[in-house]
Order: sequence, then structure tokens, then C-alpha cells
Amino acid sequence: MRPHQLKAFITVAQTRHFTRAAEQLGMSQPSLSKQIQALEAELGASLFTRQGGQVHLTDIGATLLPHAKRIVSAADDALSDVNNHLALAKGRLRVGATPTICSWLIPPLLALYHESWPGIQISLTETGSSDLTEHLVRGDVEIALTAHPHHHQAAAGIDSQPLLHETLVIAHTADHPPLTAQACIGLGQLTDQPFVLPGAGYDLRTLTLEACQKSGFTPQIAVDGGHTDTIVDLVATGVGVALLPAMTATQDPRIRTTPLAPPGAVRTIALERAADTPTTKAARAFEETLQKYLTRRHAYGKIPSGLHLV
Repeated sequence: MRPHQLKAFITVAQTRHFTRAAEQLGMSQPSLSKQIQALEAELGASLFTRQGGQVHLTDIGATLLPHAKRIVSAADDALSDVNNHLALAKGRLRVGATPTICSWLIPPLLALYHESWPGIQISLTETGSSDLTEHLVRGDVEIALTAHPHHHQAAAGIDSQPLLHETLVIAHTADHPPLTAQACIGLGQLTDQPFVLPGAGYDLRTLTLEACQKSGFTPQIAVDGGHTDTIVDLVATGVGVALLPAMTATQDPRIRTTPLAPPGAVRTIALERAADTPTTKAARAFEETLQKYLTRRHAYGKIPSGLHLV
């Protein structure tokens, strides 16, 4: 039994007239009769009898009618849900981002997205870039905003679109010699300074260790592990110094920053997705909203300190 046959059956049952039912359905009477005949042939029973110019339900027809209505209603609901989803009236989007990106970009971006597509439920995963790449590969998230060392090569099976370059600085307390007295400092001058490192899976950890190694030393580690907010708190209490994004470090009045001497340290913020997974309409709308937001912020000079559009 096909939904269009059941709909034809319901219309004839309600109008009790083949001609009026055909007009209501926008088809010819012969076409309508063929649909009813095909349904009767499939069931092996007559659905209508004709009396005095009108049609009446047989016992089999009366038994079928409530079931037909439920089937047609369910089919209509399913089609409506699909159309609503395609039109972004409802649905779900799974987004991932690093903590530092979540701190400044995600709140206004999702507010703008929700303003345009209020029916889309957003699931947000906040973790390090390496973990986000694994989430993309497994299909746990559809889109990820990641941060990696400059010139980082995307993992196999991942499409990566660079968005911003972000300058990193040394974060420290306001009275921390020798940092407070210099306009900039080389990492090689910090061999005797204790460092606070983010936990495994965070790009800042990898970038800090690699930058120190390129400067010829392995950093002394005061605290190993923690989220960005914890790193900032530890720096503010004088536990150690940390390599942080300029935008993140300058937001906290308890700490000071010193730029790194050339070549410095830069990371790239990128939009990433699984290469072999079709992009949903909700995900495409998110990407478009992100690009418009960054372009607008750049045009008005409101990109945070240390960030530059690619």
C-alpha cells in the first residue's frame, strides 16, 4: 500500500464521490479509479459499493480507513520533518573548539547562528586540537575550530581551512624579573624559569615544548597539565610562566605579557571537517556564519589582539 493510494482512498471515503474526490486531489477520475483498483487488487477485497450515485465503504473499507489515516498522517509528518530539516527549521549541529577559541569566538558566533537558525540544536565539545581531530575522524563532531603550530599539516582524512594567525606571548606576573623590564625576550633567556604547561592533547603544550627545543633547551616544568583558565590562574599566582595566545593573556588584569623576540611563535586557527563526510546544510550555514562574522569584525577593526585574518 502506497501513501498516495491511501490518500486517494481516504478522499473518496470522505467525499463519497469519485468525481469530487478526483477534483479535490487534482487528478482525472480515471486515474483515481485506477489507484483505488490497484489498492483493492493488493488487498484482495472491494473497498466501496455504489448506491444512488454515491459510494459507500464496505466493511473492509471501514476497517482500513482509520489505519490509512494514521499511515498518511505519519507520512505527511515525516515529509514535513525532512523539509523542515532541509530548510534549517530544525536539526542538530555538533561543533568542537579549543578552550581558548571558546573563550572569545564561540559565544558571539553561536548567538549569531542561533539568531538565524533558532531551530538548530548545537552540541558543543570543548577540548584540545588533537582530541578534536580524533572526534572528527570518529564522527563525534561535524566541524571543529582548532589551533595548531604555524605550517601544521592536517591529519589524513581531514580538510583544514586556515582562518586566523595568532601570536603567542610569554605570560607572567607583574613583578617578574627579568620579564617586566624588556620590550621582548627570546625563549633561550628563559632556561631558568619554571613553566606551566597545558595538559596532553592541547596544541599549546606541543607548541611550547617544540619552541623551547628549537631555542636549545628543555623547559623546567612547575605544573604539568590543566585547562587554559587554570594555566592563567597558576601564572597569576607566580607558580611559573606560560606561552599563551596574546588575546587570552591580555584579558586577565592579574598577569602581564612580554612579546617573544623574532621569529616568535605563531599558531594557526583553522576550520576542520572530515574529508569523506558530506557537509550538512546546518554545517554549511555555520561555516557561512563564521566567515561573515570574522569578515565583519575585521572590517570594523574588532579582531582581538594578536589575531590576524589569513
